[in-house]
Amino acid sequence: MRRSVVNALPAIVLAAALLGAWELYADSGATSSSILPAPHTIAQSLWSNAGLLSHNLLVTGEEVALGLALALALGFALGVLIHLSPALRRACYPLTVGSQAVPIAVIAPLLVFLLGFGLLPKLIVIVLICFFPVVVTTVDGLAAVDPDQLKLLRTLDASRLQAFRFAELPAALPAAISGARIAVTVGVIGAYIAESQTATSGAYAGLGHEINADLSSLQTARAYAAAVVLFAFAIACFYTLSLVERRLAPWANQSRGDLR
Repeated sequence: MRRSVVNALPAIVLAAALLGAWELYADSGATSSSILPAPHTIAQSLWSNAGLLSHNLLVTGEEVALGLALALALGFALGVLIHLSPALRRACYPLTVGSQAVPIAVIAPLLVFLLGFGLLPKLIVIVLICFFPVVVTTVDGLAAVDPDQLKLLRTLDASRLQAFRFAELPAALPAAISGARIAVTVGVIGAYIAESQTATSGAYAGLGHEINADLSSLQTARAYAAAVVLFAFAIACFYTLSLVERRLAPWANQSRGDLR
């Protein structure tokens, strides 16, 4: 417990310094509070709108969880297939890279037209944004297997499937989870984009919808409060996946310094 507090102390000090500088700048009158509210105003908005923000967080959290799960499954499967098939690598890898350059604003109206204003078009947007780092890290992890291990398995008359199971998969799992940690942070941004581009009717349409609605109505403090919730949610997801990695792939932390 004490070690955790000591490790977190630099981040706490830096955050306090940044918030202090922000507070001084906002209170100096150099900018309007409708453009940049002070941290204490945002904190008040967080407290007074806790119910509204928590309901919207549940919506966004569901979208991120489902989208990330789909991105992990698709990204890992595609990474394995690309690793096993050089022809598939030459065919799919350039398209996978190119998919990250497609502007979401271009395809979002098409998704809404084809699929409506429900959850599915949002999930597709999140998956498009999230699956790429999973694919890349999985392919790199599979390619980084010690060749001596594969030679040893071949001398033991191991099948291709057994070599994958006992050598390549353990090497790829930590890499895939590292890709998932990257994906979950951009996935939160993806949820914001999805909610912005595929606007949903209803009382609680997610934090992205809430931020845009508040900015349009000049409720800037509440928009920043929603952004703070989104920020904290991304950090929580990132470190949750770090704990998952320690459980699923404890050998990964034995070969590198654990900075988390």
